[in-house]
Amino acid sequence: MKVLFIAAEGAPFVKTGGLGDVIGSLPKELNDDNVDARVVLPLYSSIDREKYNIKFIKYIYITLGWRNLYCGIFETELKGVKYYFIDNEQYFKRGNVYGEMDDGERFAFFSKAALEILPHIDFKPDIINSNDWHTSMSIVYVDLFKKLGFEFFKDIKTVLSIHNIEFQGKFNPYILGNLFGLDNDYLPIMTFDGDINLLKAGIQLADKVNTVSKTYAEEILQPYFSFGLDPVLNNERWKLRGIVNGIDYDKFNPQKDDVIFKNYSYETIDKKVKNKLALQKELALEVNEEIPLVGMVTRLTDQKGIDLIIEVAEEIVNMGTQLVILGTGDPRLESSLRCLENTRHDRIRSLIMFSNELSSKIYSSSDLYLMPSKSEPCGLSQLIAMRYGTIPVVNRVGGLRDTVVPYNPLSGEGTGFTFESYNAYDMLNAVRRALDVFNMDKEAWKKIMRNAMNYDSSWVKSAKEYIEMYKEIL
Repeated sequence: MKVLFIAAEGAPFVKTGGLGDVIGSLPKELNDDNVDARVVLPLYSSIDREKYNIKFIKYIYITLGWRNLYCGIFETELKGVKYYFIDNEQYFKRGNVYGEMDDGERFAFFSKAALEILPHIDFKPDIINSNDWHTSMSIVYVDLFKKLGFEFFKDIKTVLSIHNIEFQGKFNPYILGNLFGLDNDYLPIMTFDGDINLLKAGIQLADKVNTVSKTYAEEILQPYFSFGLDPVLNNERWKLRGIVNGIDYDKFNPQKDDVIFKNYSYETIDKKVKNKLALQKELALEVNEEIPLVGMVTRLTDQKGIDLIIEVAEEIVNMGTQLVILGTGDPRLESSLRCLENTRHDRIRSLIMFSNELSSKIYSSSDLYLMPSKSEPCGLSQLIAMRYGTIPVVNRVGGLRDTVVPYNPLSGEGTGFTFESYNAYDMLNAVRRALDVFNMDKEAWKKIMRNAMNYDSSWVKSAKEYIEMYKEIL
């Protein structure tokens, strides 16, 4: 089986969120299962060509509406996976991956170029797996090429993976021909609620649609979670599937992580506390292993539940905890977190920055990991936290419901503490329940830590589910 992933980002080359992690991990696992999985990414100017040995192959030209555009083709191989890169400095020599005024044009070019390079790299996939709205147009162009009678694309099937339905690629409908080079026959497919909606077009034209957790696949059929697309998804629900994400076990490994203060494993879990003591010292907090450290690494957006934390942060630290939050995002939320630290500098640290090194230190040092998301397609942070023996406190939505098993004090089973409604005091109650165990029953707490570290969040099982999904449409 041959599979081509088309995505706007992929670790380690470029990553802004969970999509990048998936593209950096899943193809390798599929290759280990005898699938020839390859990846196409934009060649952003931020990507280090020398570091990753990215080599030029050739160039072609891509027609987009009335434009005739240069398309450089580059390639490299990493961990057995072949990566191809689309080069066009007009579109990808930018400071940002997303958020540019011409994102519609940039990613339409990329989506079409990712298909047109295939004969030139001598690779004909059985499946094209597009990801989120940025590459939904590749599914539209496969449909167009089939209608135009292009033999190369005749048997290729398409899958659209939705990592976050909030972002849909909405544009003015008058750009259909000018920007995308499509005639009005595509207008009903491409438009929704008065806009061009690229994600909607991908959903309707793909052979399969999957989301990154089973619960999220059910949730987006409801108006609360769908950001307006529930009517479309309910019409197409026969092709919808949820497959929970995994994480890279080589990358997220407390036994080998070279940036944390003290390595440890399932067998040497008592060494974990050394990380807390070192981080407390580094952040000028009181150094005391008995003080519960509550951590959070996140984008600072309303979706992530930051407003709940701001509402009850005082109550959280008054229960005897220290609170450390790392992230950037909404300036309003950044300002509120800075104010929190100024108010309770003895107990709170708001680290308004992006740092992979600090992220690892927080995952390995914290006792509790807060993740009170309003919605969460899958979430990787709770999986990483559990891998490091840090106990998540989560709102039971999306992938958080699928991956965090609520602690049962009678049986000792469970990997975290959960709450059922998006409410600051429900979250606070879950934190209180967790602290009761941490403070009063050290053996029970150690059992939860071991449960969490023993939870299988590798890509092995999920990759097999992807293969099953692909086989259903071949």
